[in-house]
Amino acid sequence: MAKEWIDKKYHPLTRYRTIREISKPSTAQCNLEHYTLFLLSEPKHGGCCRLAEILENVSHDSVNRFLLRERYEPKDLFDTVKEIINIVGGILSVDDTVVEKLYSDPKNAELIGYFWSGKHHKSIRGINLITLYYSDVHGNSVPINYRIYDKKEGKTKNDYFQEMLTEVINWDVKPRIVTGDSWYSGVENLKFLRNQKLGFLFEVEKNRTVSNEPRKYCQVSSLDIPDQGLRTHLREFGFIKLFRKVFKKEDSRHYVLYLPDEESLQKITRSEFVAIHDTHWGIESFHRAIKQVCGICRFMVRDSQAIKTHIFCSLQAFVRLEKMRSENIISHWYELQRNLFTLVLRDYIVENLTNNCVAYYT
Repeated sequence: MAKEWIDKKYHPLTRYRTIREISKPSTAQCNLEHYTLFLLSEPKHGGCCRLAEILENVSHDSVNRFLLRERYEPKDLFDTVKEIINIVGGILSVDDTVVEKLYSDPKNAELIGYFWSGKHHKSIRGINLITLYYSDVHGNSVPINYRIYDKKEGKTKNDYFQEMLTEVINWDVKPRIVTGDSWYSGVENLKFLRNQKLGFLFEVEKNRTVSNEPRKYCQVSSLDIPDQGLRTHLREFGFIKLFRKVFKKEDSRHYVLYLPDEESLQKITRSEFVAIHDTHWGIESFHRAIKQVCGICRFMVRDSQAIKTHIFCSLQAFVRLEKMRSENIISHWYELQRNLFTLVLRDYIVENLTNNCVAYYT
């Protein structure tokens, strides 16, 4: 049944061309289309053997060769998503997540290491994925650049962030504002954004210091901050607008907002701050989606290149879901996988109910 479903050319998932144009007939038995559809349709199991089992006429070695063969880059992802977003005037968010591999040995896979997990509240084994996530003015949201943390490169997450931001600017992306959590709110990043003439909204730790009077600095947690924000001087940076957001079950959080135009900064209201903050939260929803319905954690390969290809395919799968959502083919990202087995489950239940009734009356 799975093979028949993949072969249906009229199915919504098969409407979009692959990233790279093929100049001559390919002899590969597994390609990007096969693997992406597999990630979107298989709700539980992963691995080359599982896809080979589903397709029947494709060996697990063919799937493994596909993962090892391809050399997809972040620019390939951007070339796909730029067709469905307005790259001017949106909100660009940065964040990272841990692709959990709790039972993998870091000695056997170079990209796997120990990274802090907000979900587990401790360092866990996995792969650190850093993403620039773009939300345009029409409500379409997709990843437009990414990095996989590789300790051999000797870079920090802040280095990756600045590198990715420079790339997307060179790709003619013109965001209205950049957002991120406290990890990315260091002074070097903030000055980098200012030099790029970009506004930003970043969470800051409660011990960051600001000054309302010359040479008199205090921690943001000790200030009385009005709902409409407080214009103040952030140490080692300059004037910003400070907001506080109160949560029921956790400590209050503090945010610094900066705009290149001082007059526009002063006019920023509480409602505008909340709107930007809520849009930024979309990157957290994206992280959940790629883990729950795009199979990003379900790979059984150790080679770094194979892992990179798998992660690219998972991001490509998410982009496909977002495009279907934007075209009203599905109402949300989880609908496709939920409805995929509706008919199968219905037939199974009806058939068993019928058999039980027949057995009862005979």
